[in-house]
Order: sequence, then C-alpha cells, then structure tokens
Amino acid sequence: MATATQEIEKKKETESDQTVDFMSGNEAAALAANQINYHVMGYYPITPSTEIAEYLDEMGANGEHNVNMVPADGEHGAAGICYGATTAGGRVFNATSANGLLFAIEQLPVQSGTRFPMVLNVVCRSVSGPLDIRGDHSDVMSVLNMGWIILMAKDPQAVYDMNIMAVKIGELQDVRLPVIVASDGFFTSHQKRKIQHFTEKKTISDFVGEFQATVTSVDPANPVTIGPYMNDPDQINNKKQLSLAMDAAYAAIPKVFKEYEKISGRRYNVVETYRMEDAEAAMFILNSAADTAMEAVDALRESGKKVGVVYATVIRPFPSREIAAALGKAKVVLVADRADSYGANGGSMTHEVKAALKDEPDNRTLVMSRIYGLGGKDFFREDGITMLELALEAARKGKVDVPYDYIGITPGDPAYKPEQVFKPITKEEATPNIISVAKDEKTGKLTVKGVRQRDLTAMPRRIVQGHGACPGCGIFPNIGTFLKGISGHVVMLWHTGCGMVVTTGYPFTSFRITYIHNLFQNGAATLSGVVEMYKERQRRGEIPKDQDITFVMVTGDGGLDIGLGPALGTAFRNHNLIIIEYDNEGYMNTGNQLSFTTPLGHATSTSNVGSVGKGKKFHHKDSAQLFAAAHIPYVFTATDVHYKDLITKAAKAQYYAKHEGMAFGKLLSVCPLNWRYNDKDGQAVAGAAVDTCFFPLYEVERGITTLNYNPEEKGKKLPVEEWLKMMAKTKHILKPDNKHILQEFQREVDRRWNRIKALSEHPLL
Repeated sequence: MATATQEIEKKKETESDQTVDFMSGNEAAALAANQINYHVMGYYPITPSTEIAEYLDEMGANGEHNVNMVPADGEHGAAGICYGATTAGGRVFNATSANGLLFAIEQLPVQSGTRFPMVLNVVCRSVSGPLDIRGDHSDVMSVLNMGWIILMAKDPQAVYDMNIMAVKIGELQDVRLPVIVASDGFFTSHQKRKIQHFTEKKTISDFVGEFQATVTSVDPANPVTIGPYMNDPDQINNKKQLSLAMDAAYAAIPKVFKEYEKISGRRYNVVETYRMEDAEAAMFILNSAADTAMEAVDALRESGKKVGVVYATVIRPFPSREIAAALGKAKVVLVADRADSYGANGGSMTHEVKAALKDEPDNRTLVMSRIYGLGGKDFFREDGITMLELALEAARKGKVDVPYDYIGITPGDPAYKPEQVFKPITKEEATPNIISVAKDEKTGKLTVKGVRQRDLTAMPRRIVQGHGACPGCGIFPNIGTFLKGISGHVVMLWHTGCGMVVTTGYPFTSFRITYIHNLFQNGAATLSGVVEMYKERQRRGEIPKDQDITFVMVTGDGGLDIGLGPALGTAFRNHNLIIIEYDNEGYMNTGNQLSFTTPLGHATSTSNVGSVGKGKKFHHKDSAQLFAAAHIPYVFTATDVHYKDLITKAAKAQYYAKHEGMAFGKLLSVCPLNWRYNDKDGQAVAGAAVDTCFFPLYEVERGITTLNYNPEEKGKKLPVEEWLKMMAKTKHILKPDNKHILQEFQREVDRRWNRIKALSEHPLL
C-alpha cells in the first residue's frame, strides 16, 4: 500500500506537465483537438458548438496545429467529409449541436456500422421546433441507437479530459467505434471554469498512441470495398459485431479512465455517486445539472434527510450494472431527464434506469420520472430540493403517486386571446397602382414604370419597426425596399438567420403578414409545398380563384450553402415563388463564420488572420449564376443603394412568379458589425462594392442577360482595393506581404465582370 509521501510524489509527477487555466467547455474541446493534432476536421457552424471550430481555426492561423479544417455546406456535408476522411486512414474531429446533429443523423450509423473511429463533440441544445438555441439533451438522446459511444462531460475539465480519452477508447482494436463527447450548451460550453491541462503535446500523443488504420481507402496496393450492399444474414451479423464492439467498449472504458488517471491525476468512473452511502431517496441526473443536484443534497443533508445523487459519465454503452449497484439500496430514485421521450411516460434515461434495476431480481427500488430544463430553462438548487423531497415523500409512503411529470412549467391562461396589434394589410392598401409592368411582345422582356420614391411611401410596411437588428444592418433596408415593388397579398418564409431571429422573438413579431419559419436546409422545399397546396385548394374551389398571393422566401447568413440543394430543386421544379438571398458574406447569426459567399482573403471567425492564416482560402460563390444555370424565368442581383433598380426588379420578379415560375434575387446586404466599419458608412460600402464590379447589377430574363449598371461607362469604376480598405476585416489584404491575395482577388473580380459584360452584349445569352 502506498504511503502518504508516495501519494504526494505521484501527484507531483502527474501534475508536472500540467498548468491551471480558466476555460469554457468549447475552449477546452478546441485545446484538446489542437494538442491531439487531428488530421481533418469537417465542420459547419451551429450555436452553441460553433466556437470549437472558431478557436481551433484561430490556433491554426497562428501555426499551433496542422489540422486540415474543411468547411462544409451543412452538417450533413460535414458528416460526409468526416466519414470520407476516416476511411482514408487518419484521425478526424467534428462538433455540432441540435438540429445540426439531426441533419447529419443518417451518416451516423454509416460511420459506426463500417467501424471507422472519430470524435464528435455534441454541445447539447434544444431541438427545433420552435427554434431554441439553449441547452437541453433532446439532441443527444435522439442518437442513442446509432452505434456511437457517448461520453457525458459535466464541466469544462471533463470536456478536455474526455476529448483525449475518447480518441484512445474509439481506436482500440476490438472497439473501432466513433465517440461522442456530449457537454451542455451554454451551461458548460460558454461558462468558464478552472481546469488543468497538459502543456506538452507529447504527453497526449504518448497516451493516445499512433493512429493505426485497419483498412484505408487510399492504398492502391490493397484495394478495399467499404460499405458494400449487404443482405440477410450478413446484415444481422454485422450488427451483432457492432454490439460486440460496444461490449468491448464497456470493458475497456474503465481501464482507459484508470490509465488517464495515472498521467493526469484525475479520476473518472462510468457512474459517479455523491452521498449515496445511506441514501433513502436519490436523484439520477446527467451533466452540468449534477453539480446543482449535489448542492441540493447538501442542503437536505443539513436537515438530516438521507438523500444522494448518481450521474453517469458514459451512457453508451449504458453502464447498467454500475447504475444498479449505485441505486439499488435506495427506496426511491427520481430520474431527472433533460429531454422527453414523448408518449413513453418518461425520458430515455428513466426507462434505461428502470431496466437496469429490473435486471436485479431482488431490487425493490421505486422509480419516478421528472422532465426538467427543456429549452435551456435554468435548473436551480431549489428545483433539485423539490425533486428530492418528492422522492423522500414517495419513500415515506412506499409508493409513487405521480410516476411521470414535468418540473418548472408555467401553465398559461386558457381564456387568453392574443391581441391583434396591427390590422391585416388589405389588397387595396398593398396595391396603390403606382407601379405598372408591361411585356414587350418582341423581346419578351418586361418594362416597369412608376418607381418614384415619394409615391412609394404610400406602400404599407409588411415588416414594421421594433425588430432587434444591429444599427446599420443591411437586411431590412434591402428586404423593405424589395417589398416596395410587390403589390397585393404576400406570404413570406424566412430561413433561420439574423433576419428571422431579430423579428420573431416569442411572443412578439415584426410582421404584418403571414410568416413561416423553417431551418436553412429545407426552407425552399417548405415554401414550394405551401404554393402547391394553395394552388390545389384553389383548383378544388376551397379558396377563391381570384384570391392572389405572392410567395417569397428570404434566406441569408449563408443559408444558401446548407439550403442550396433544396433551393435548386425548387428551381428545377419551377414553382410560382420568389427566393431572395440577402448576401452578407458570412454566417452572421452564429457569429461571423466563413460562408461560401465570403470572398477570398476576408477574415471571419473561421478564416482567421495570423502568422499563418490569411483569411478565406477560396473565392466566393456566385449564387445568381447558379440559379441562372437552372433556367428559371428570372434571376437578378440588386442592392438598396440603387433603390429604383431594386424595386423595378422586385416588380418583375412578382410578374414572373405569378405567370411563369420561380424568380431568384441576390441582394448585397452590408453588415457593419462583422465587416467592421462605422455603421453610418453602409451606403458608401455597398456602393463601392458595386463600383468595383465585385457585385455587378444585372438580370437574366428567360436566359438573356442584361447589365443594368456599368460603372465603367459612368466613369465610376474603382479597383477592388478601394472597397477593401473601407472594412477592417480586409485591411490585411492590402499589406505588401499579401499582395498576391489582392492580385488574385482583382483577377477574379475582373474575370467575372468581363463574363457578365460578354453575356449582356450577346443577344442569346
């Protein structure tokens, strides 16, 4: 047995390569990934996990690691990037949350079923809808049966440690499974705590060892088939092997925990207990809320009540034996689930705890379920005391009166009726007969008259004052000006993004018209469904045939990266609707990460500038040309700086949407917060983007391109550096060391500009 002196010396040895720091869970995850030095991270931003990629990118920009960070078009794409990378024989890392995890979900069983390990941080968040960005466990509970190991990190220290241990666990030769490290959104991801971490990467590399690929997709001398078509009985055998791998993980995880304790001094068990030695009533709870539950236990223990807490650090494989041992002597256990399994009378953990106890033939412990903290509702010590007292009362009675319920709900008043703040806009109000649209029979092009600023003030605002956009935001001047050109009734669908978030904080709305929200990845398909149902009901006589609605979808903040596939599908089907993209050159609603619309060299929170990083590495996406290639009736670019041009194009878009099919418009939308300029200079910044020909103003009617504004002819054309120097996010491009970036930027702008000019000059293009 070790003496006290030996224990002190051992502690000194384990701490010699460590330092104390003050970090959030996201910072801790990024630090661990940096020190592991993964080969590849495929990623896509989603709150609250986005910071992990941001911190890791910032470290990479300063030369601290060699992780190849690959920006995806959405979480599904990110999961595909990661899967492909794992087949090629290296270490892979990712992070996501909520609907991002669900969007990637079909890729998860592919990853585990073909036995390629990787590490995925799930920063737990409420699953939409309605949209809620705060933390609960509804996302991670949705993937319990995907064949992934799931570690639960209750604080930033555990996030750091488990990210390191996850690599070793998943790569064990008899395991070979992907691993999720789940931490709580905002409660753990953003709140800073004191942690210890290693200072030398070698300590970690020695612990996890060299990556050993079983097969690789990039060895021509040893060709392999990965993911073949598999029928009965092979598929059931494959799944049995997956089950055996989980069994191996169940045996291996405690051993890895002990090995890690030797180098770190920090002990982890698959099930942790607190004051359970004589507890009559206990609470089973996961992650960050466990600390609060312990405070509740301490408070009740002071008054002589025998209560305790049990929490698991691993939920896949589920540690049934350890849970039964920890809870088996209690008279009652209350299982607190931060996610509900709707219709099952209890959350997933409730039923798994019940099953674990039931497997012990002599066990008489009563189990009750309480759902708490959904949508990020705070869990206070008083809530824990309330739950433990419910368990104590059941122990006293010897029965559970209410087996399943929610804690912390606030019932509404059934008699309450929402007040209609604004009267609906009438067709007459929205059709002032100022703007007229006429069709040229020879060319087929439309001519618009009546775009006069003074007269257009008579148009009612579909989006009213009172939204929470940043000062100088370009979204609402652009969309508001666009709507000046739309007559009659309008139904709008808005993707998730700044424009959506700042206008519809429940129970308020800034819209005087019908508004629908859906996530980035499926808004266009959703609105096409609305349009087709409307038309079908008109055909059946359920809606008057003379009723006329214009359907408009608004996307932005990179929404046509993740939503591009469904939007192009909508274009190919040619539905009678308009899609408007406000292009603010980034994922602004999640904190200014790079989008495919971000131009070359521009700095964002995932294209950092440092000793190595020089901003975004590839050119921006030209979505207007993508939709022109889909051969829809009308495509245009515009900005509110040229307001008459924008309103004219809106009127044309409405005509085409009513009579011929889909219209698409791309609007340059300035963002002073993230482009980093004084918000009073927005008009000048947008105008310079047009005058440098970075954002040319043109339209494509039935495949024929017309340039609407030519700064060369007006003597206003500027070199791109005149625009770039107006924004702090691009000033590094103008430094002598980055001259090659500026030259490449100018070359591509010139190429695209000359192409649009050539298209405009050609009678058939």
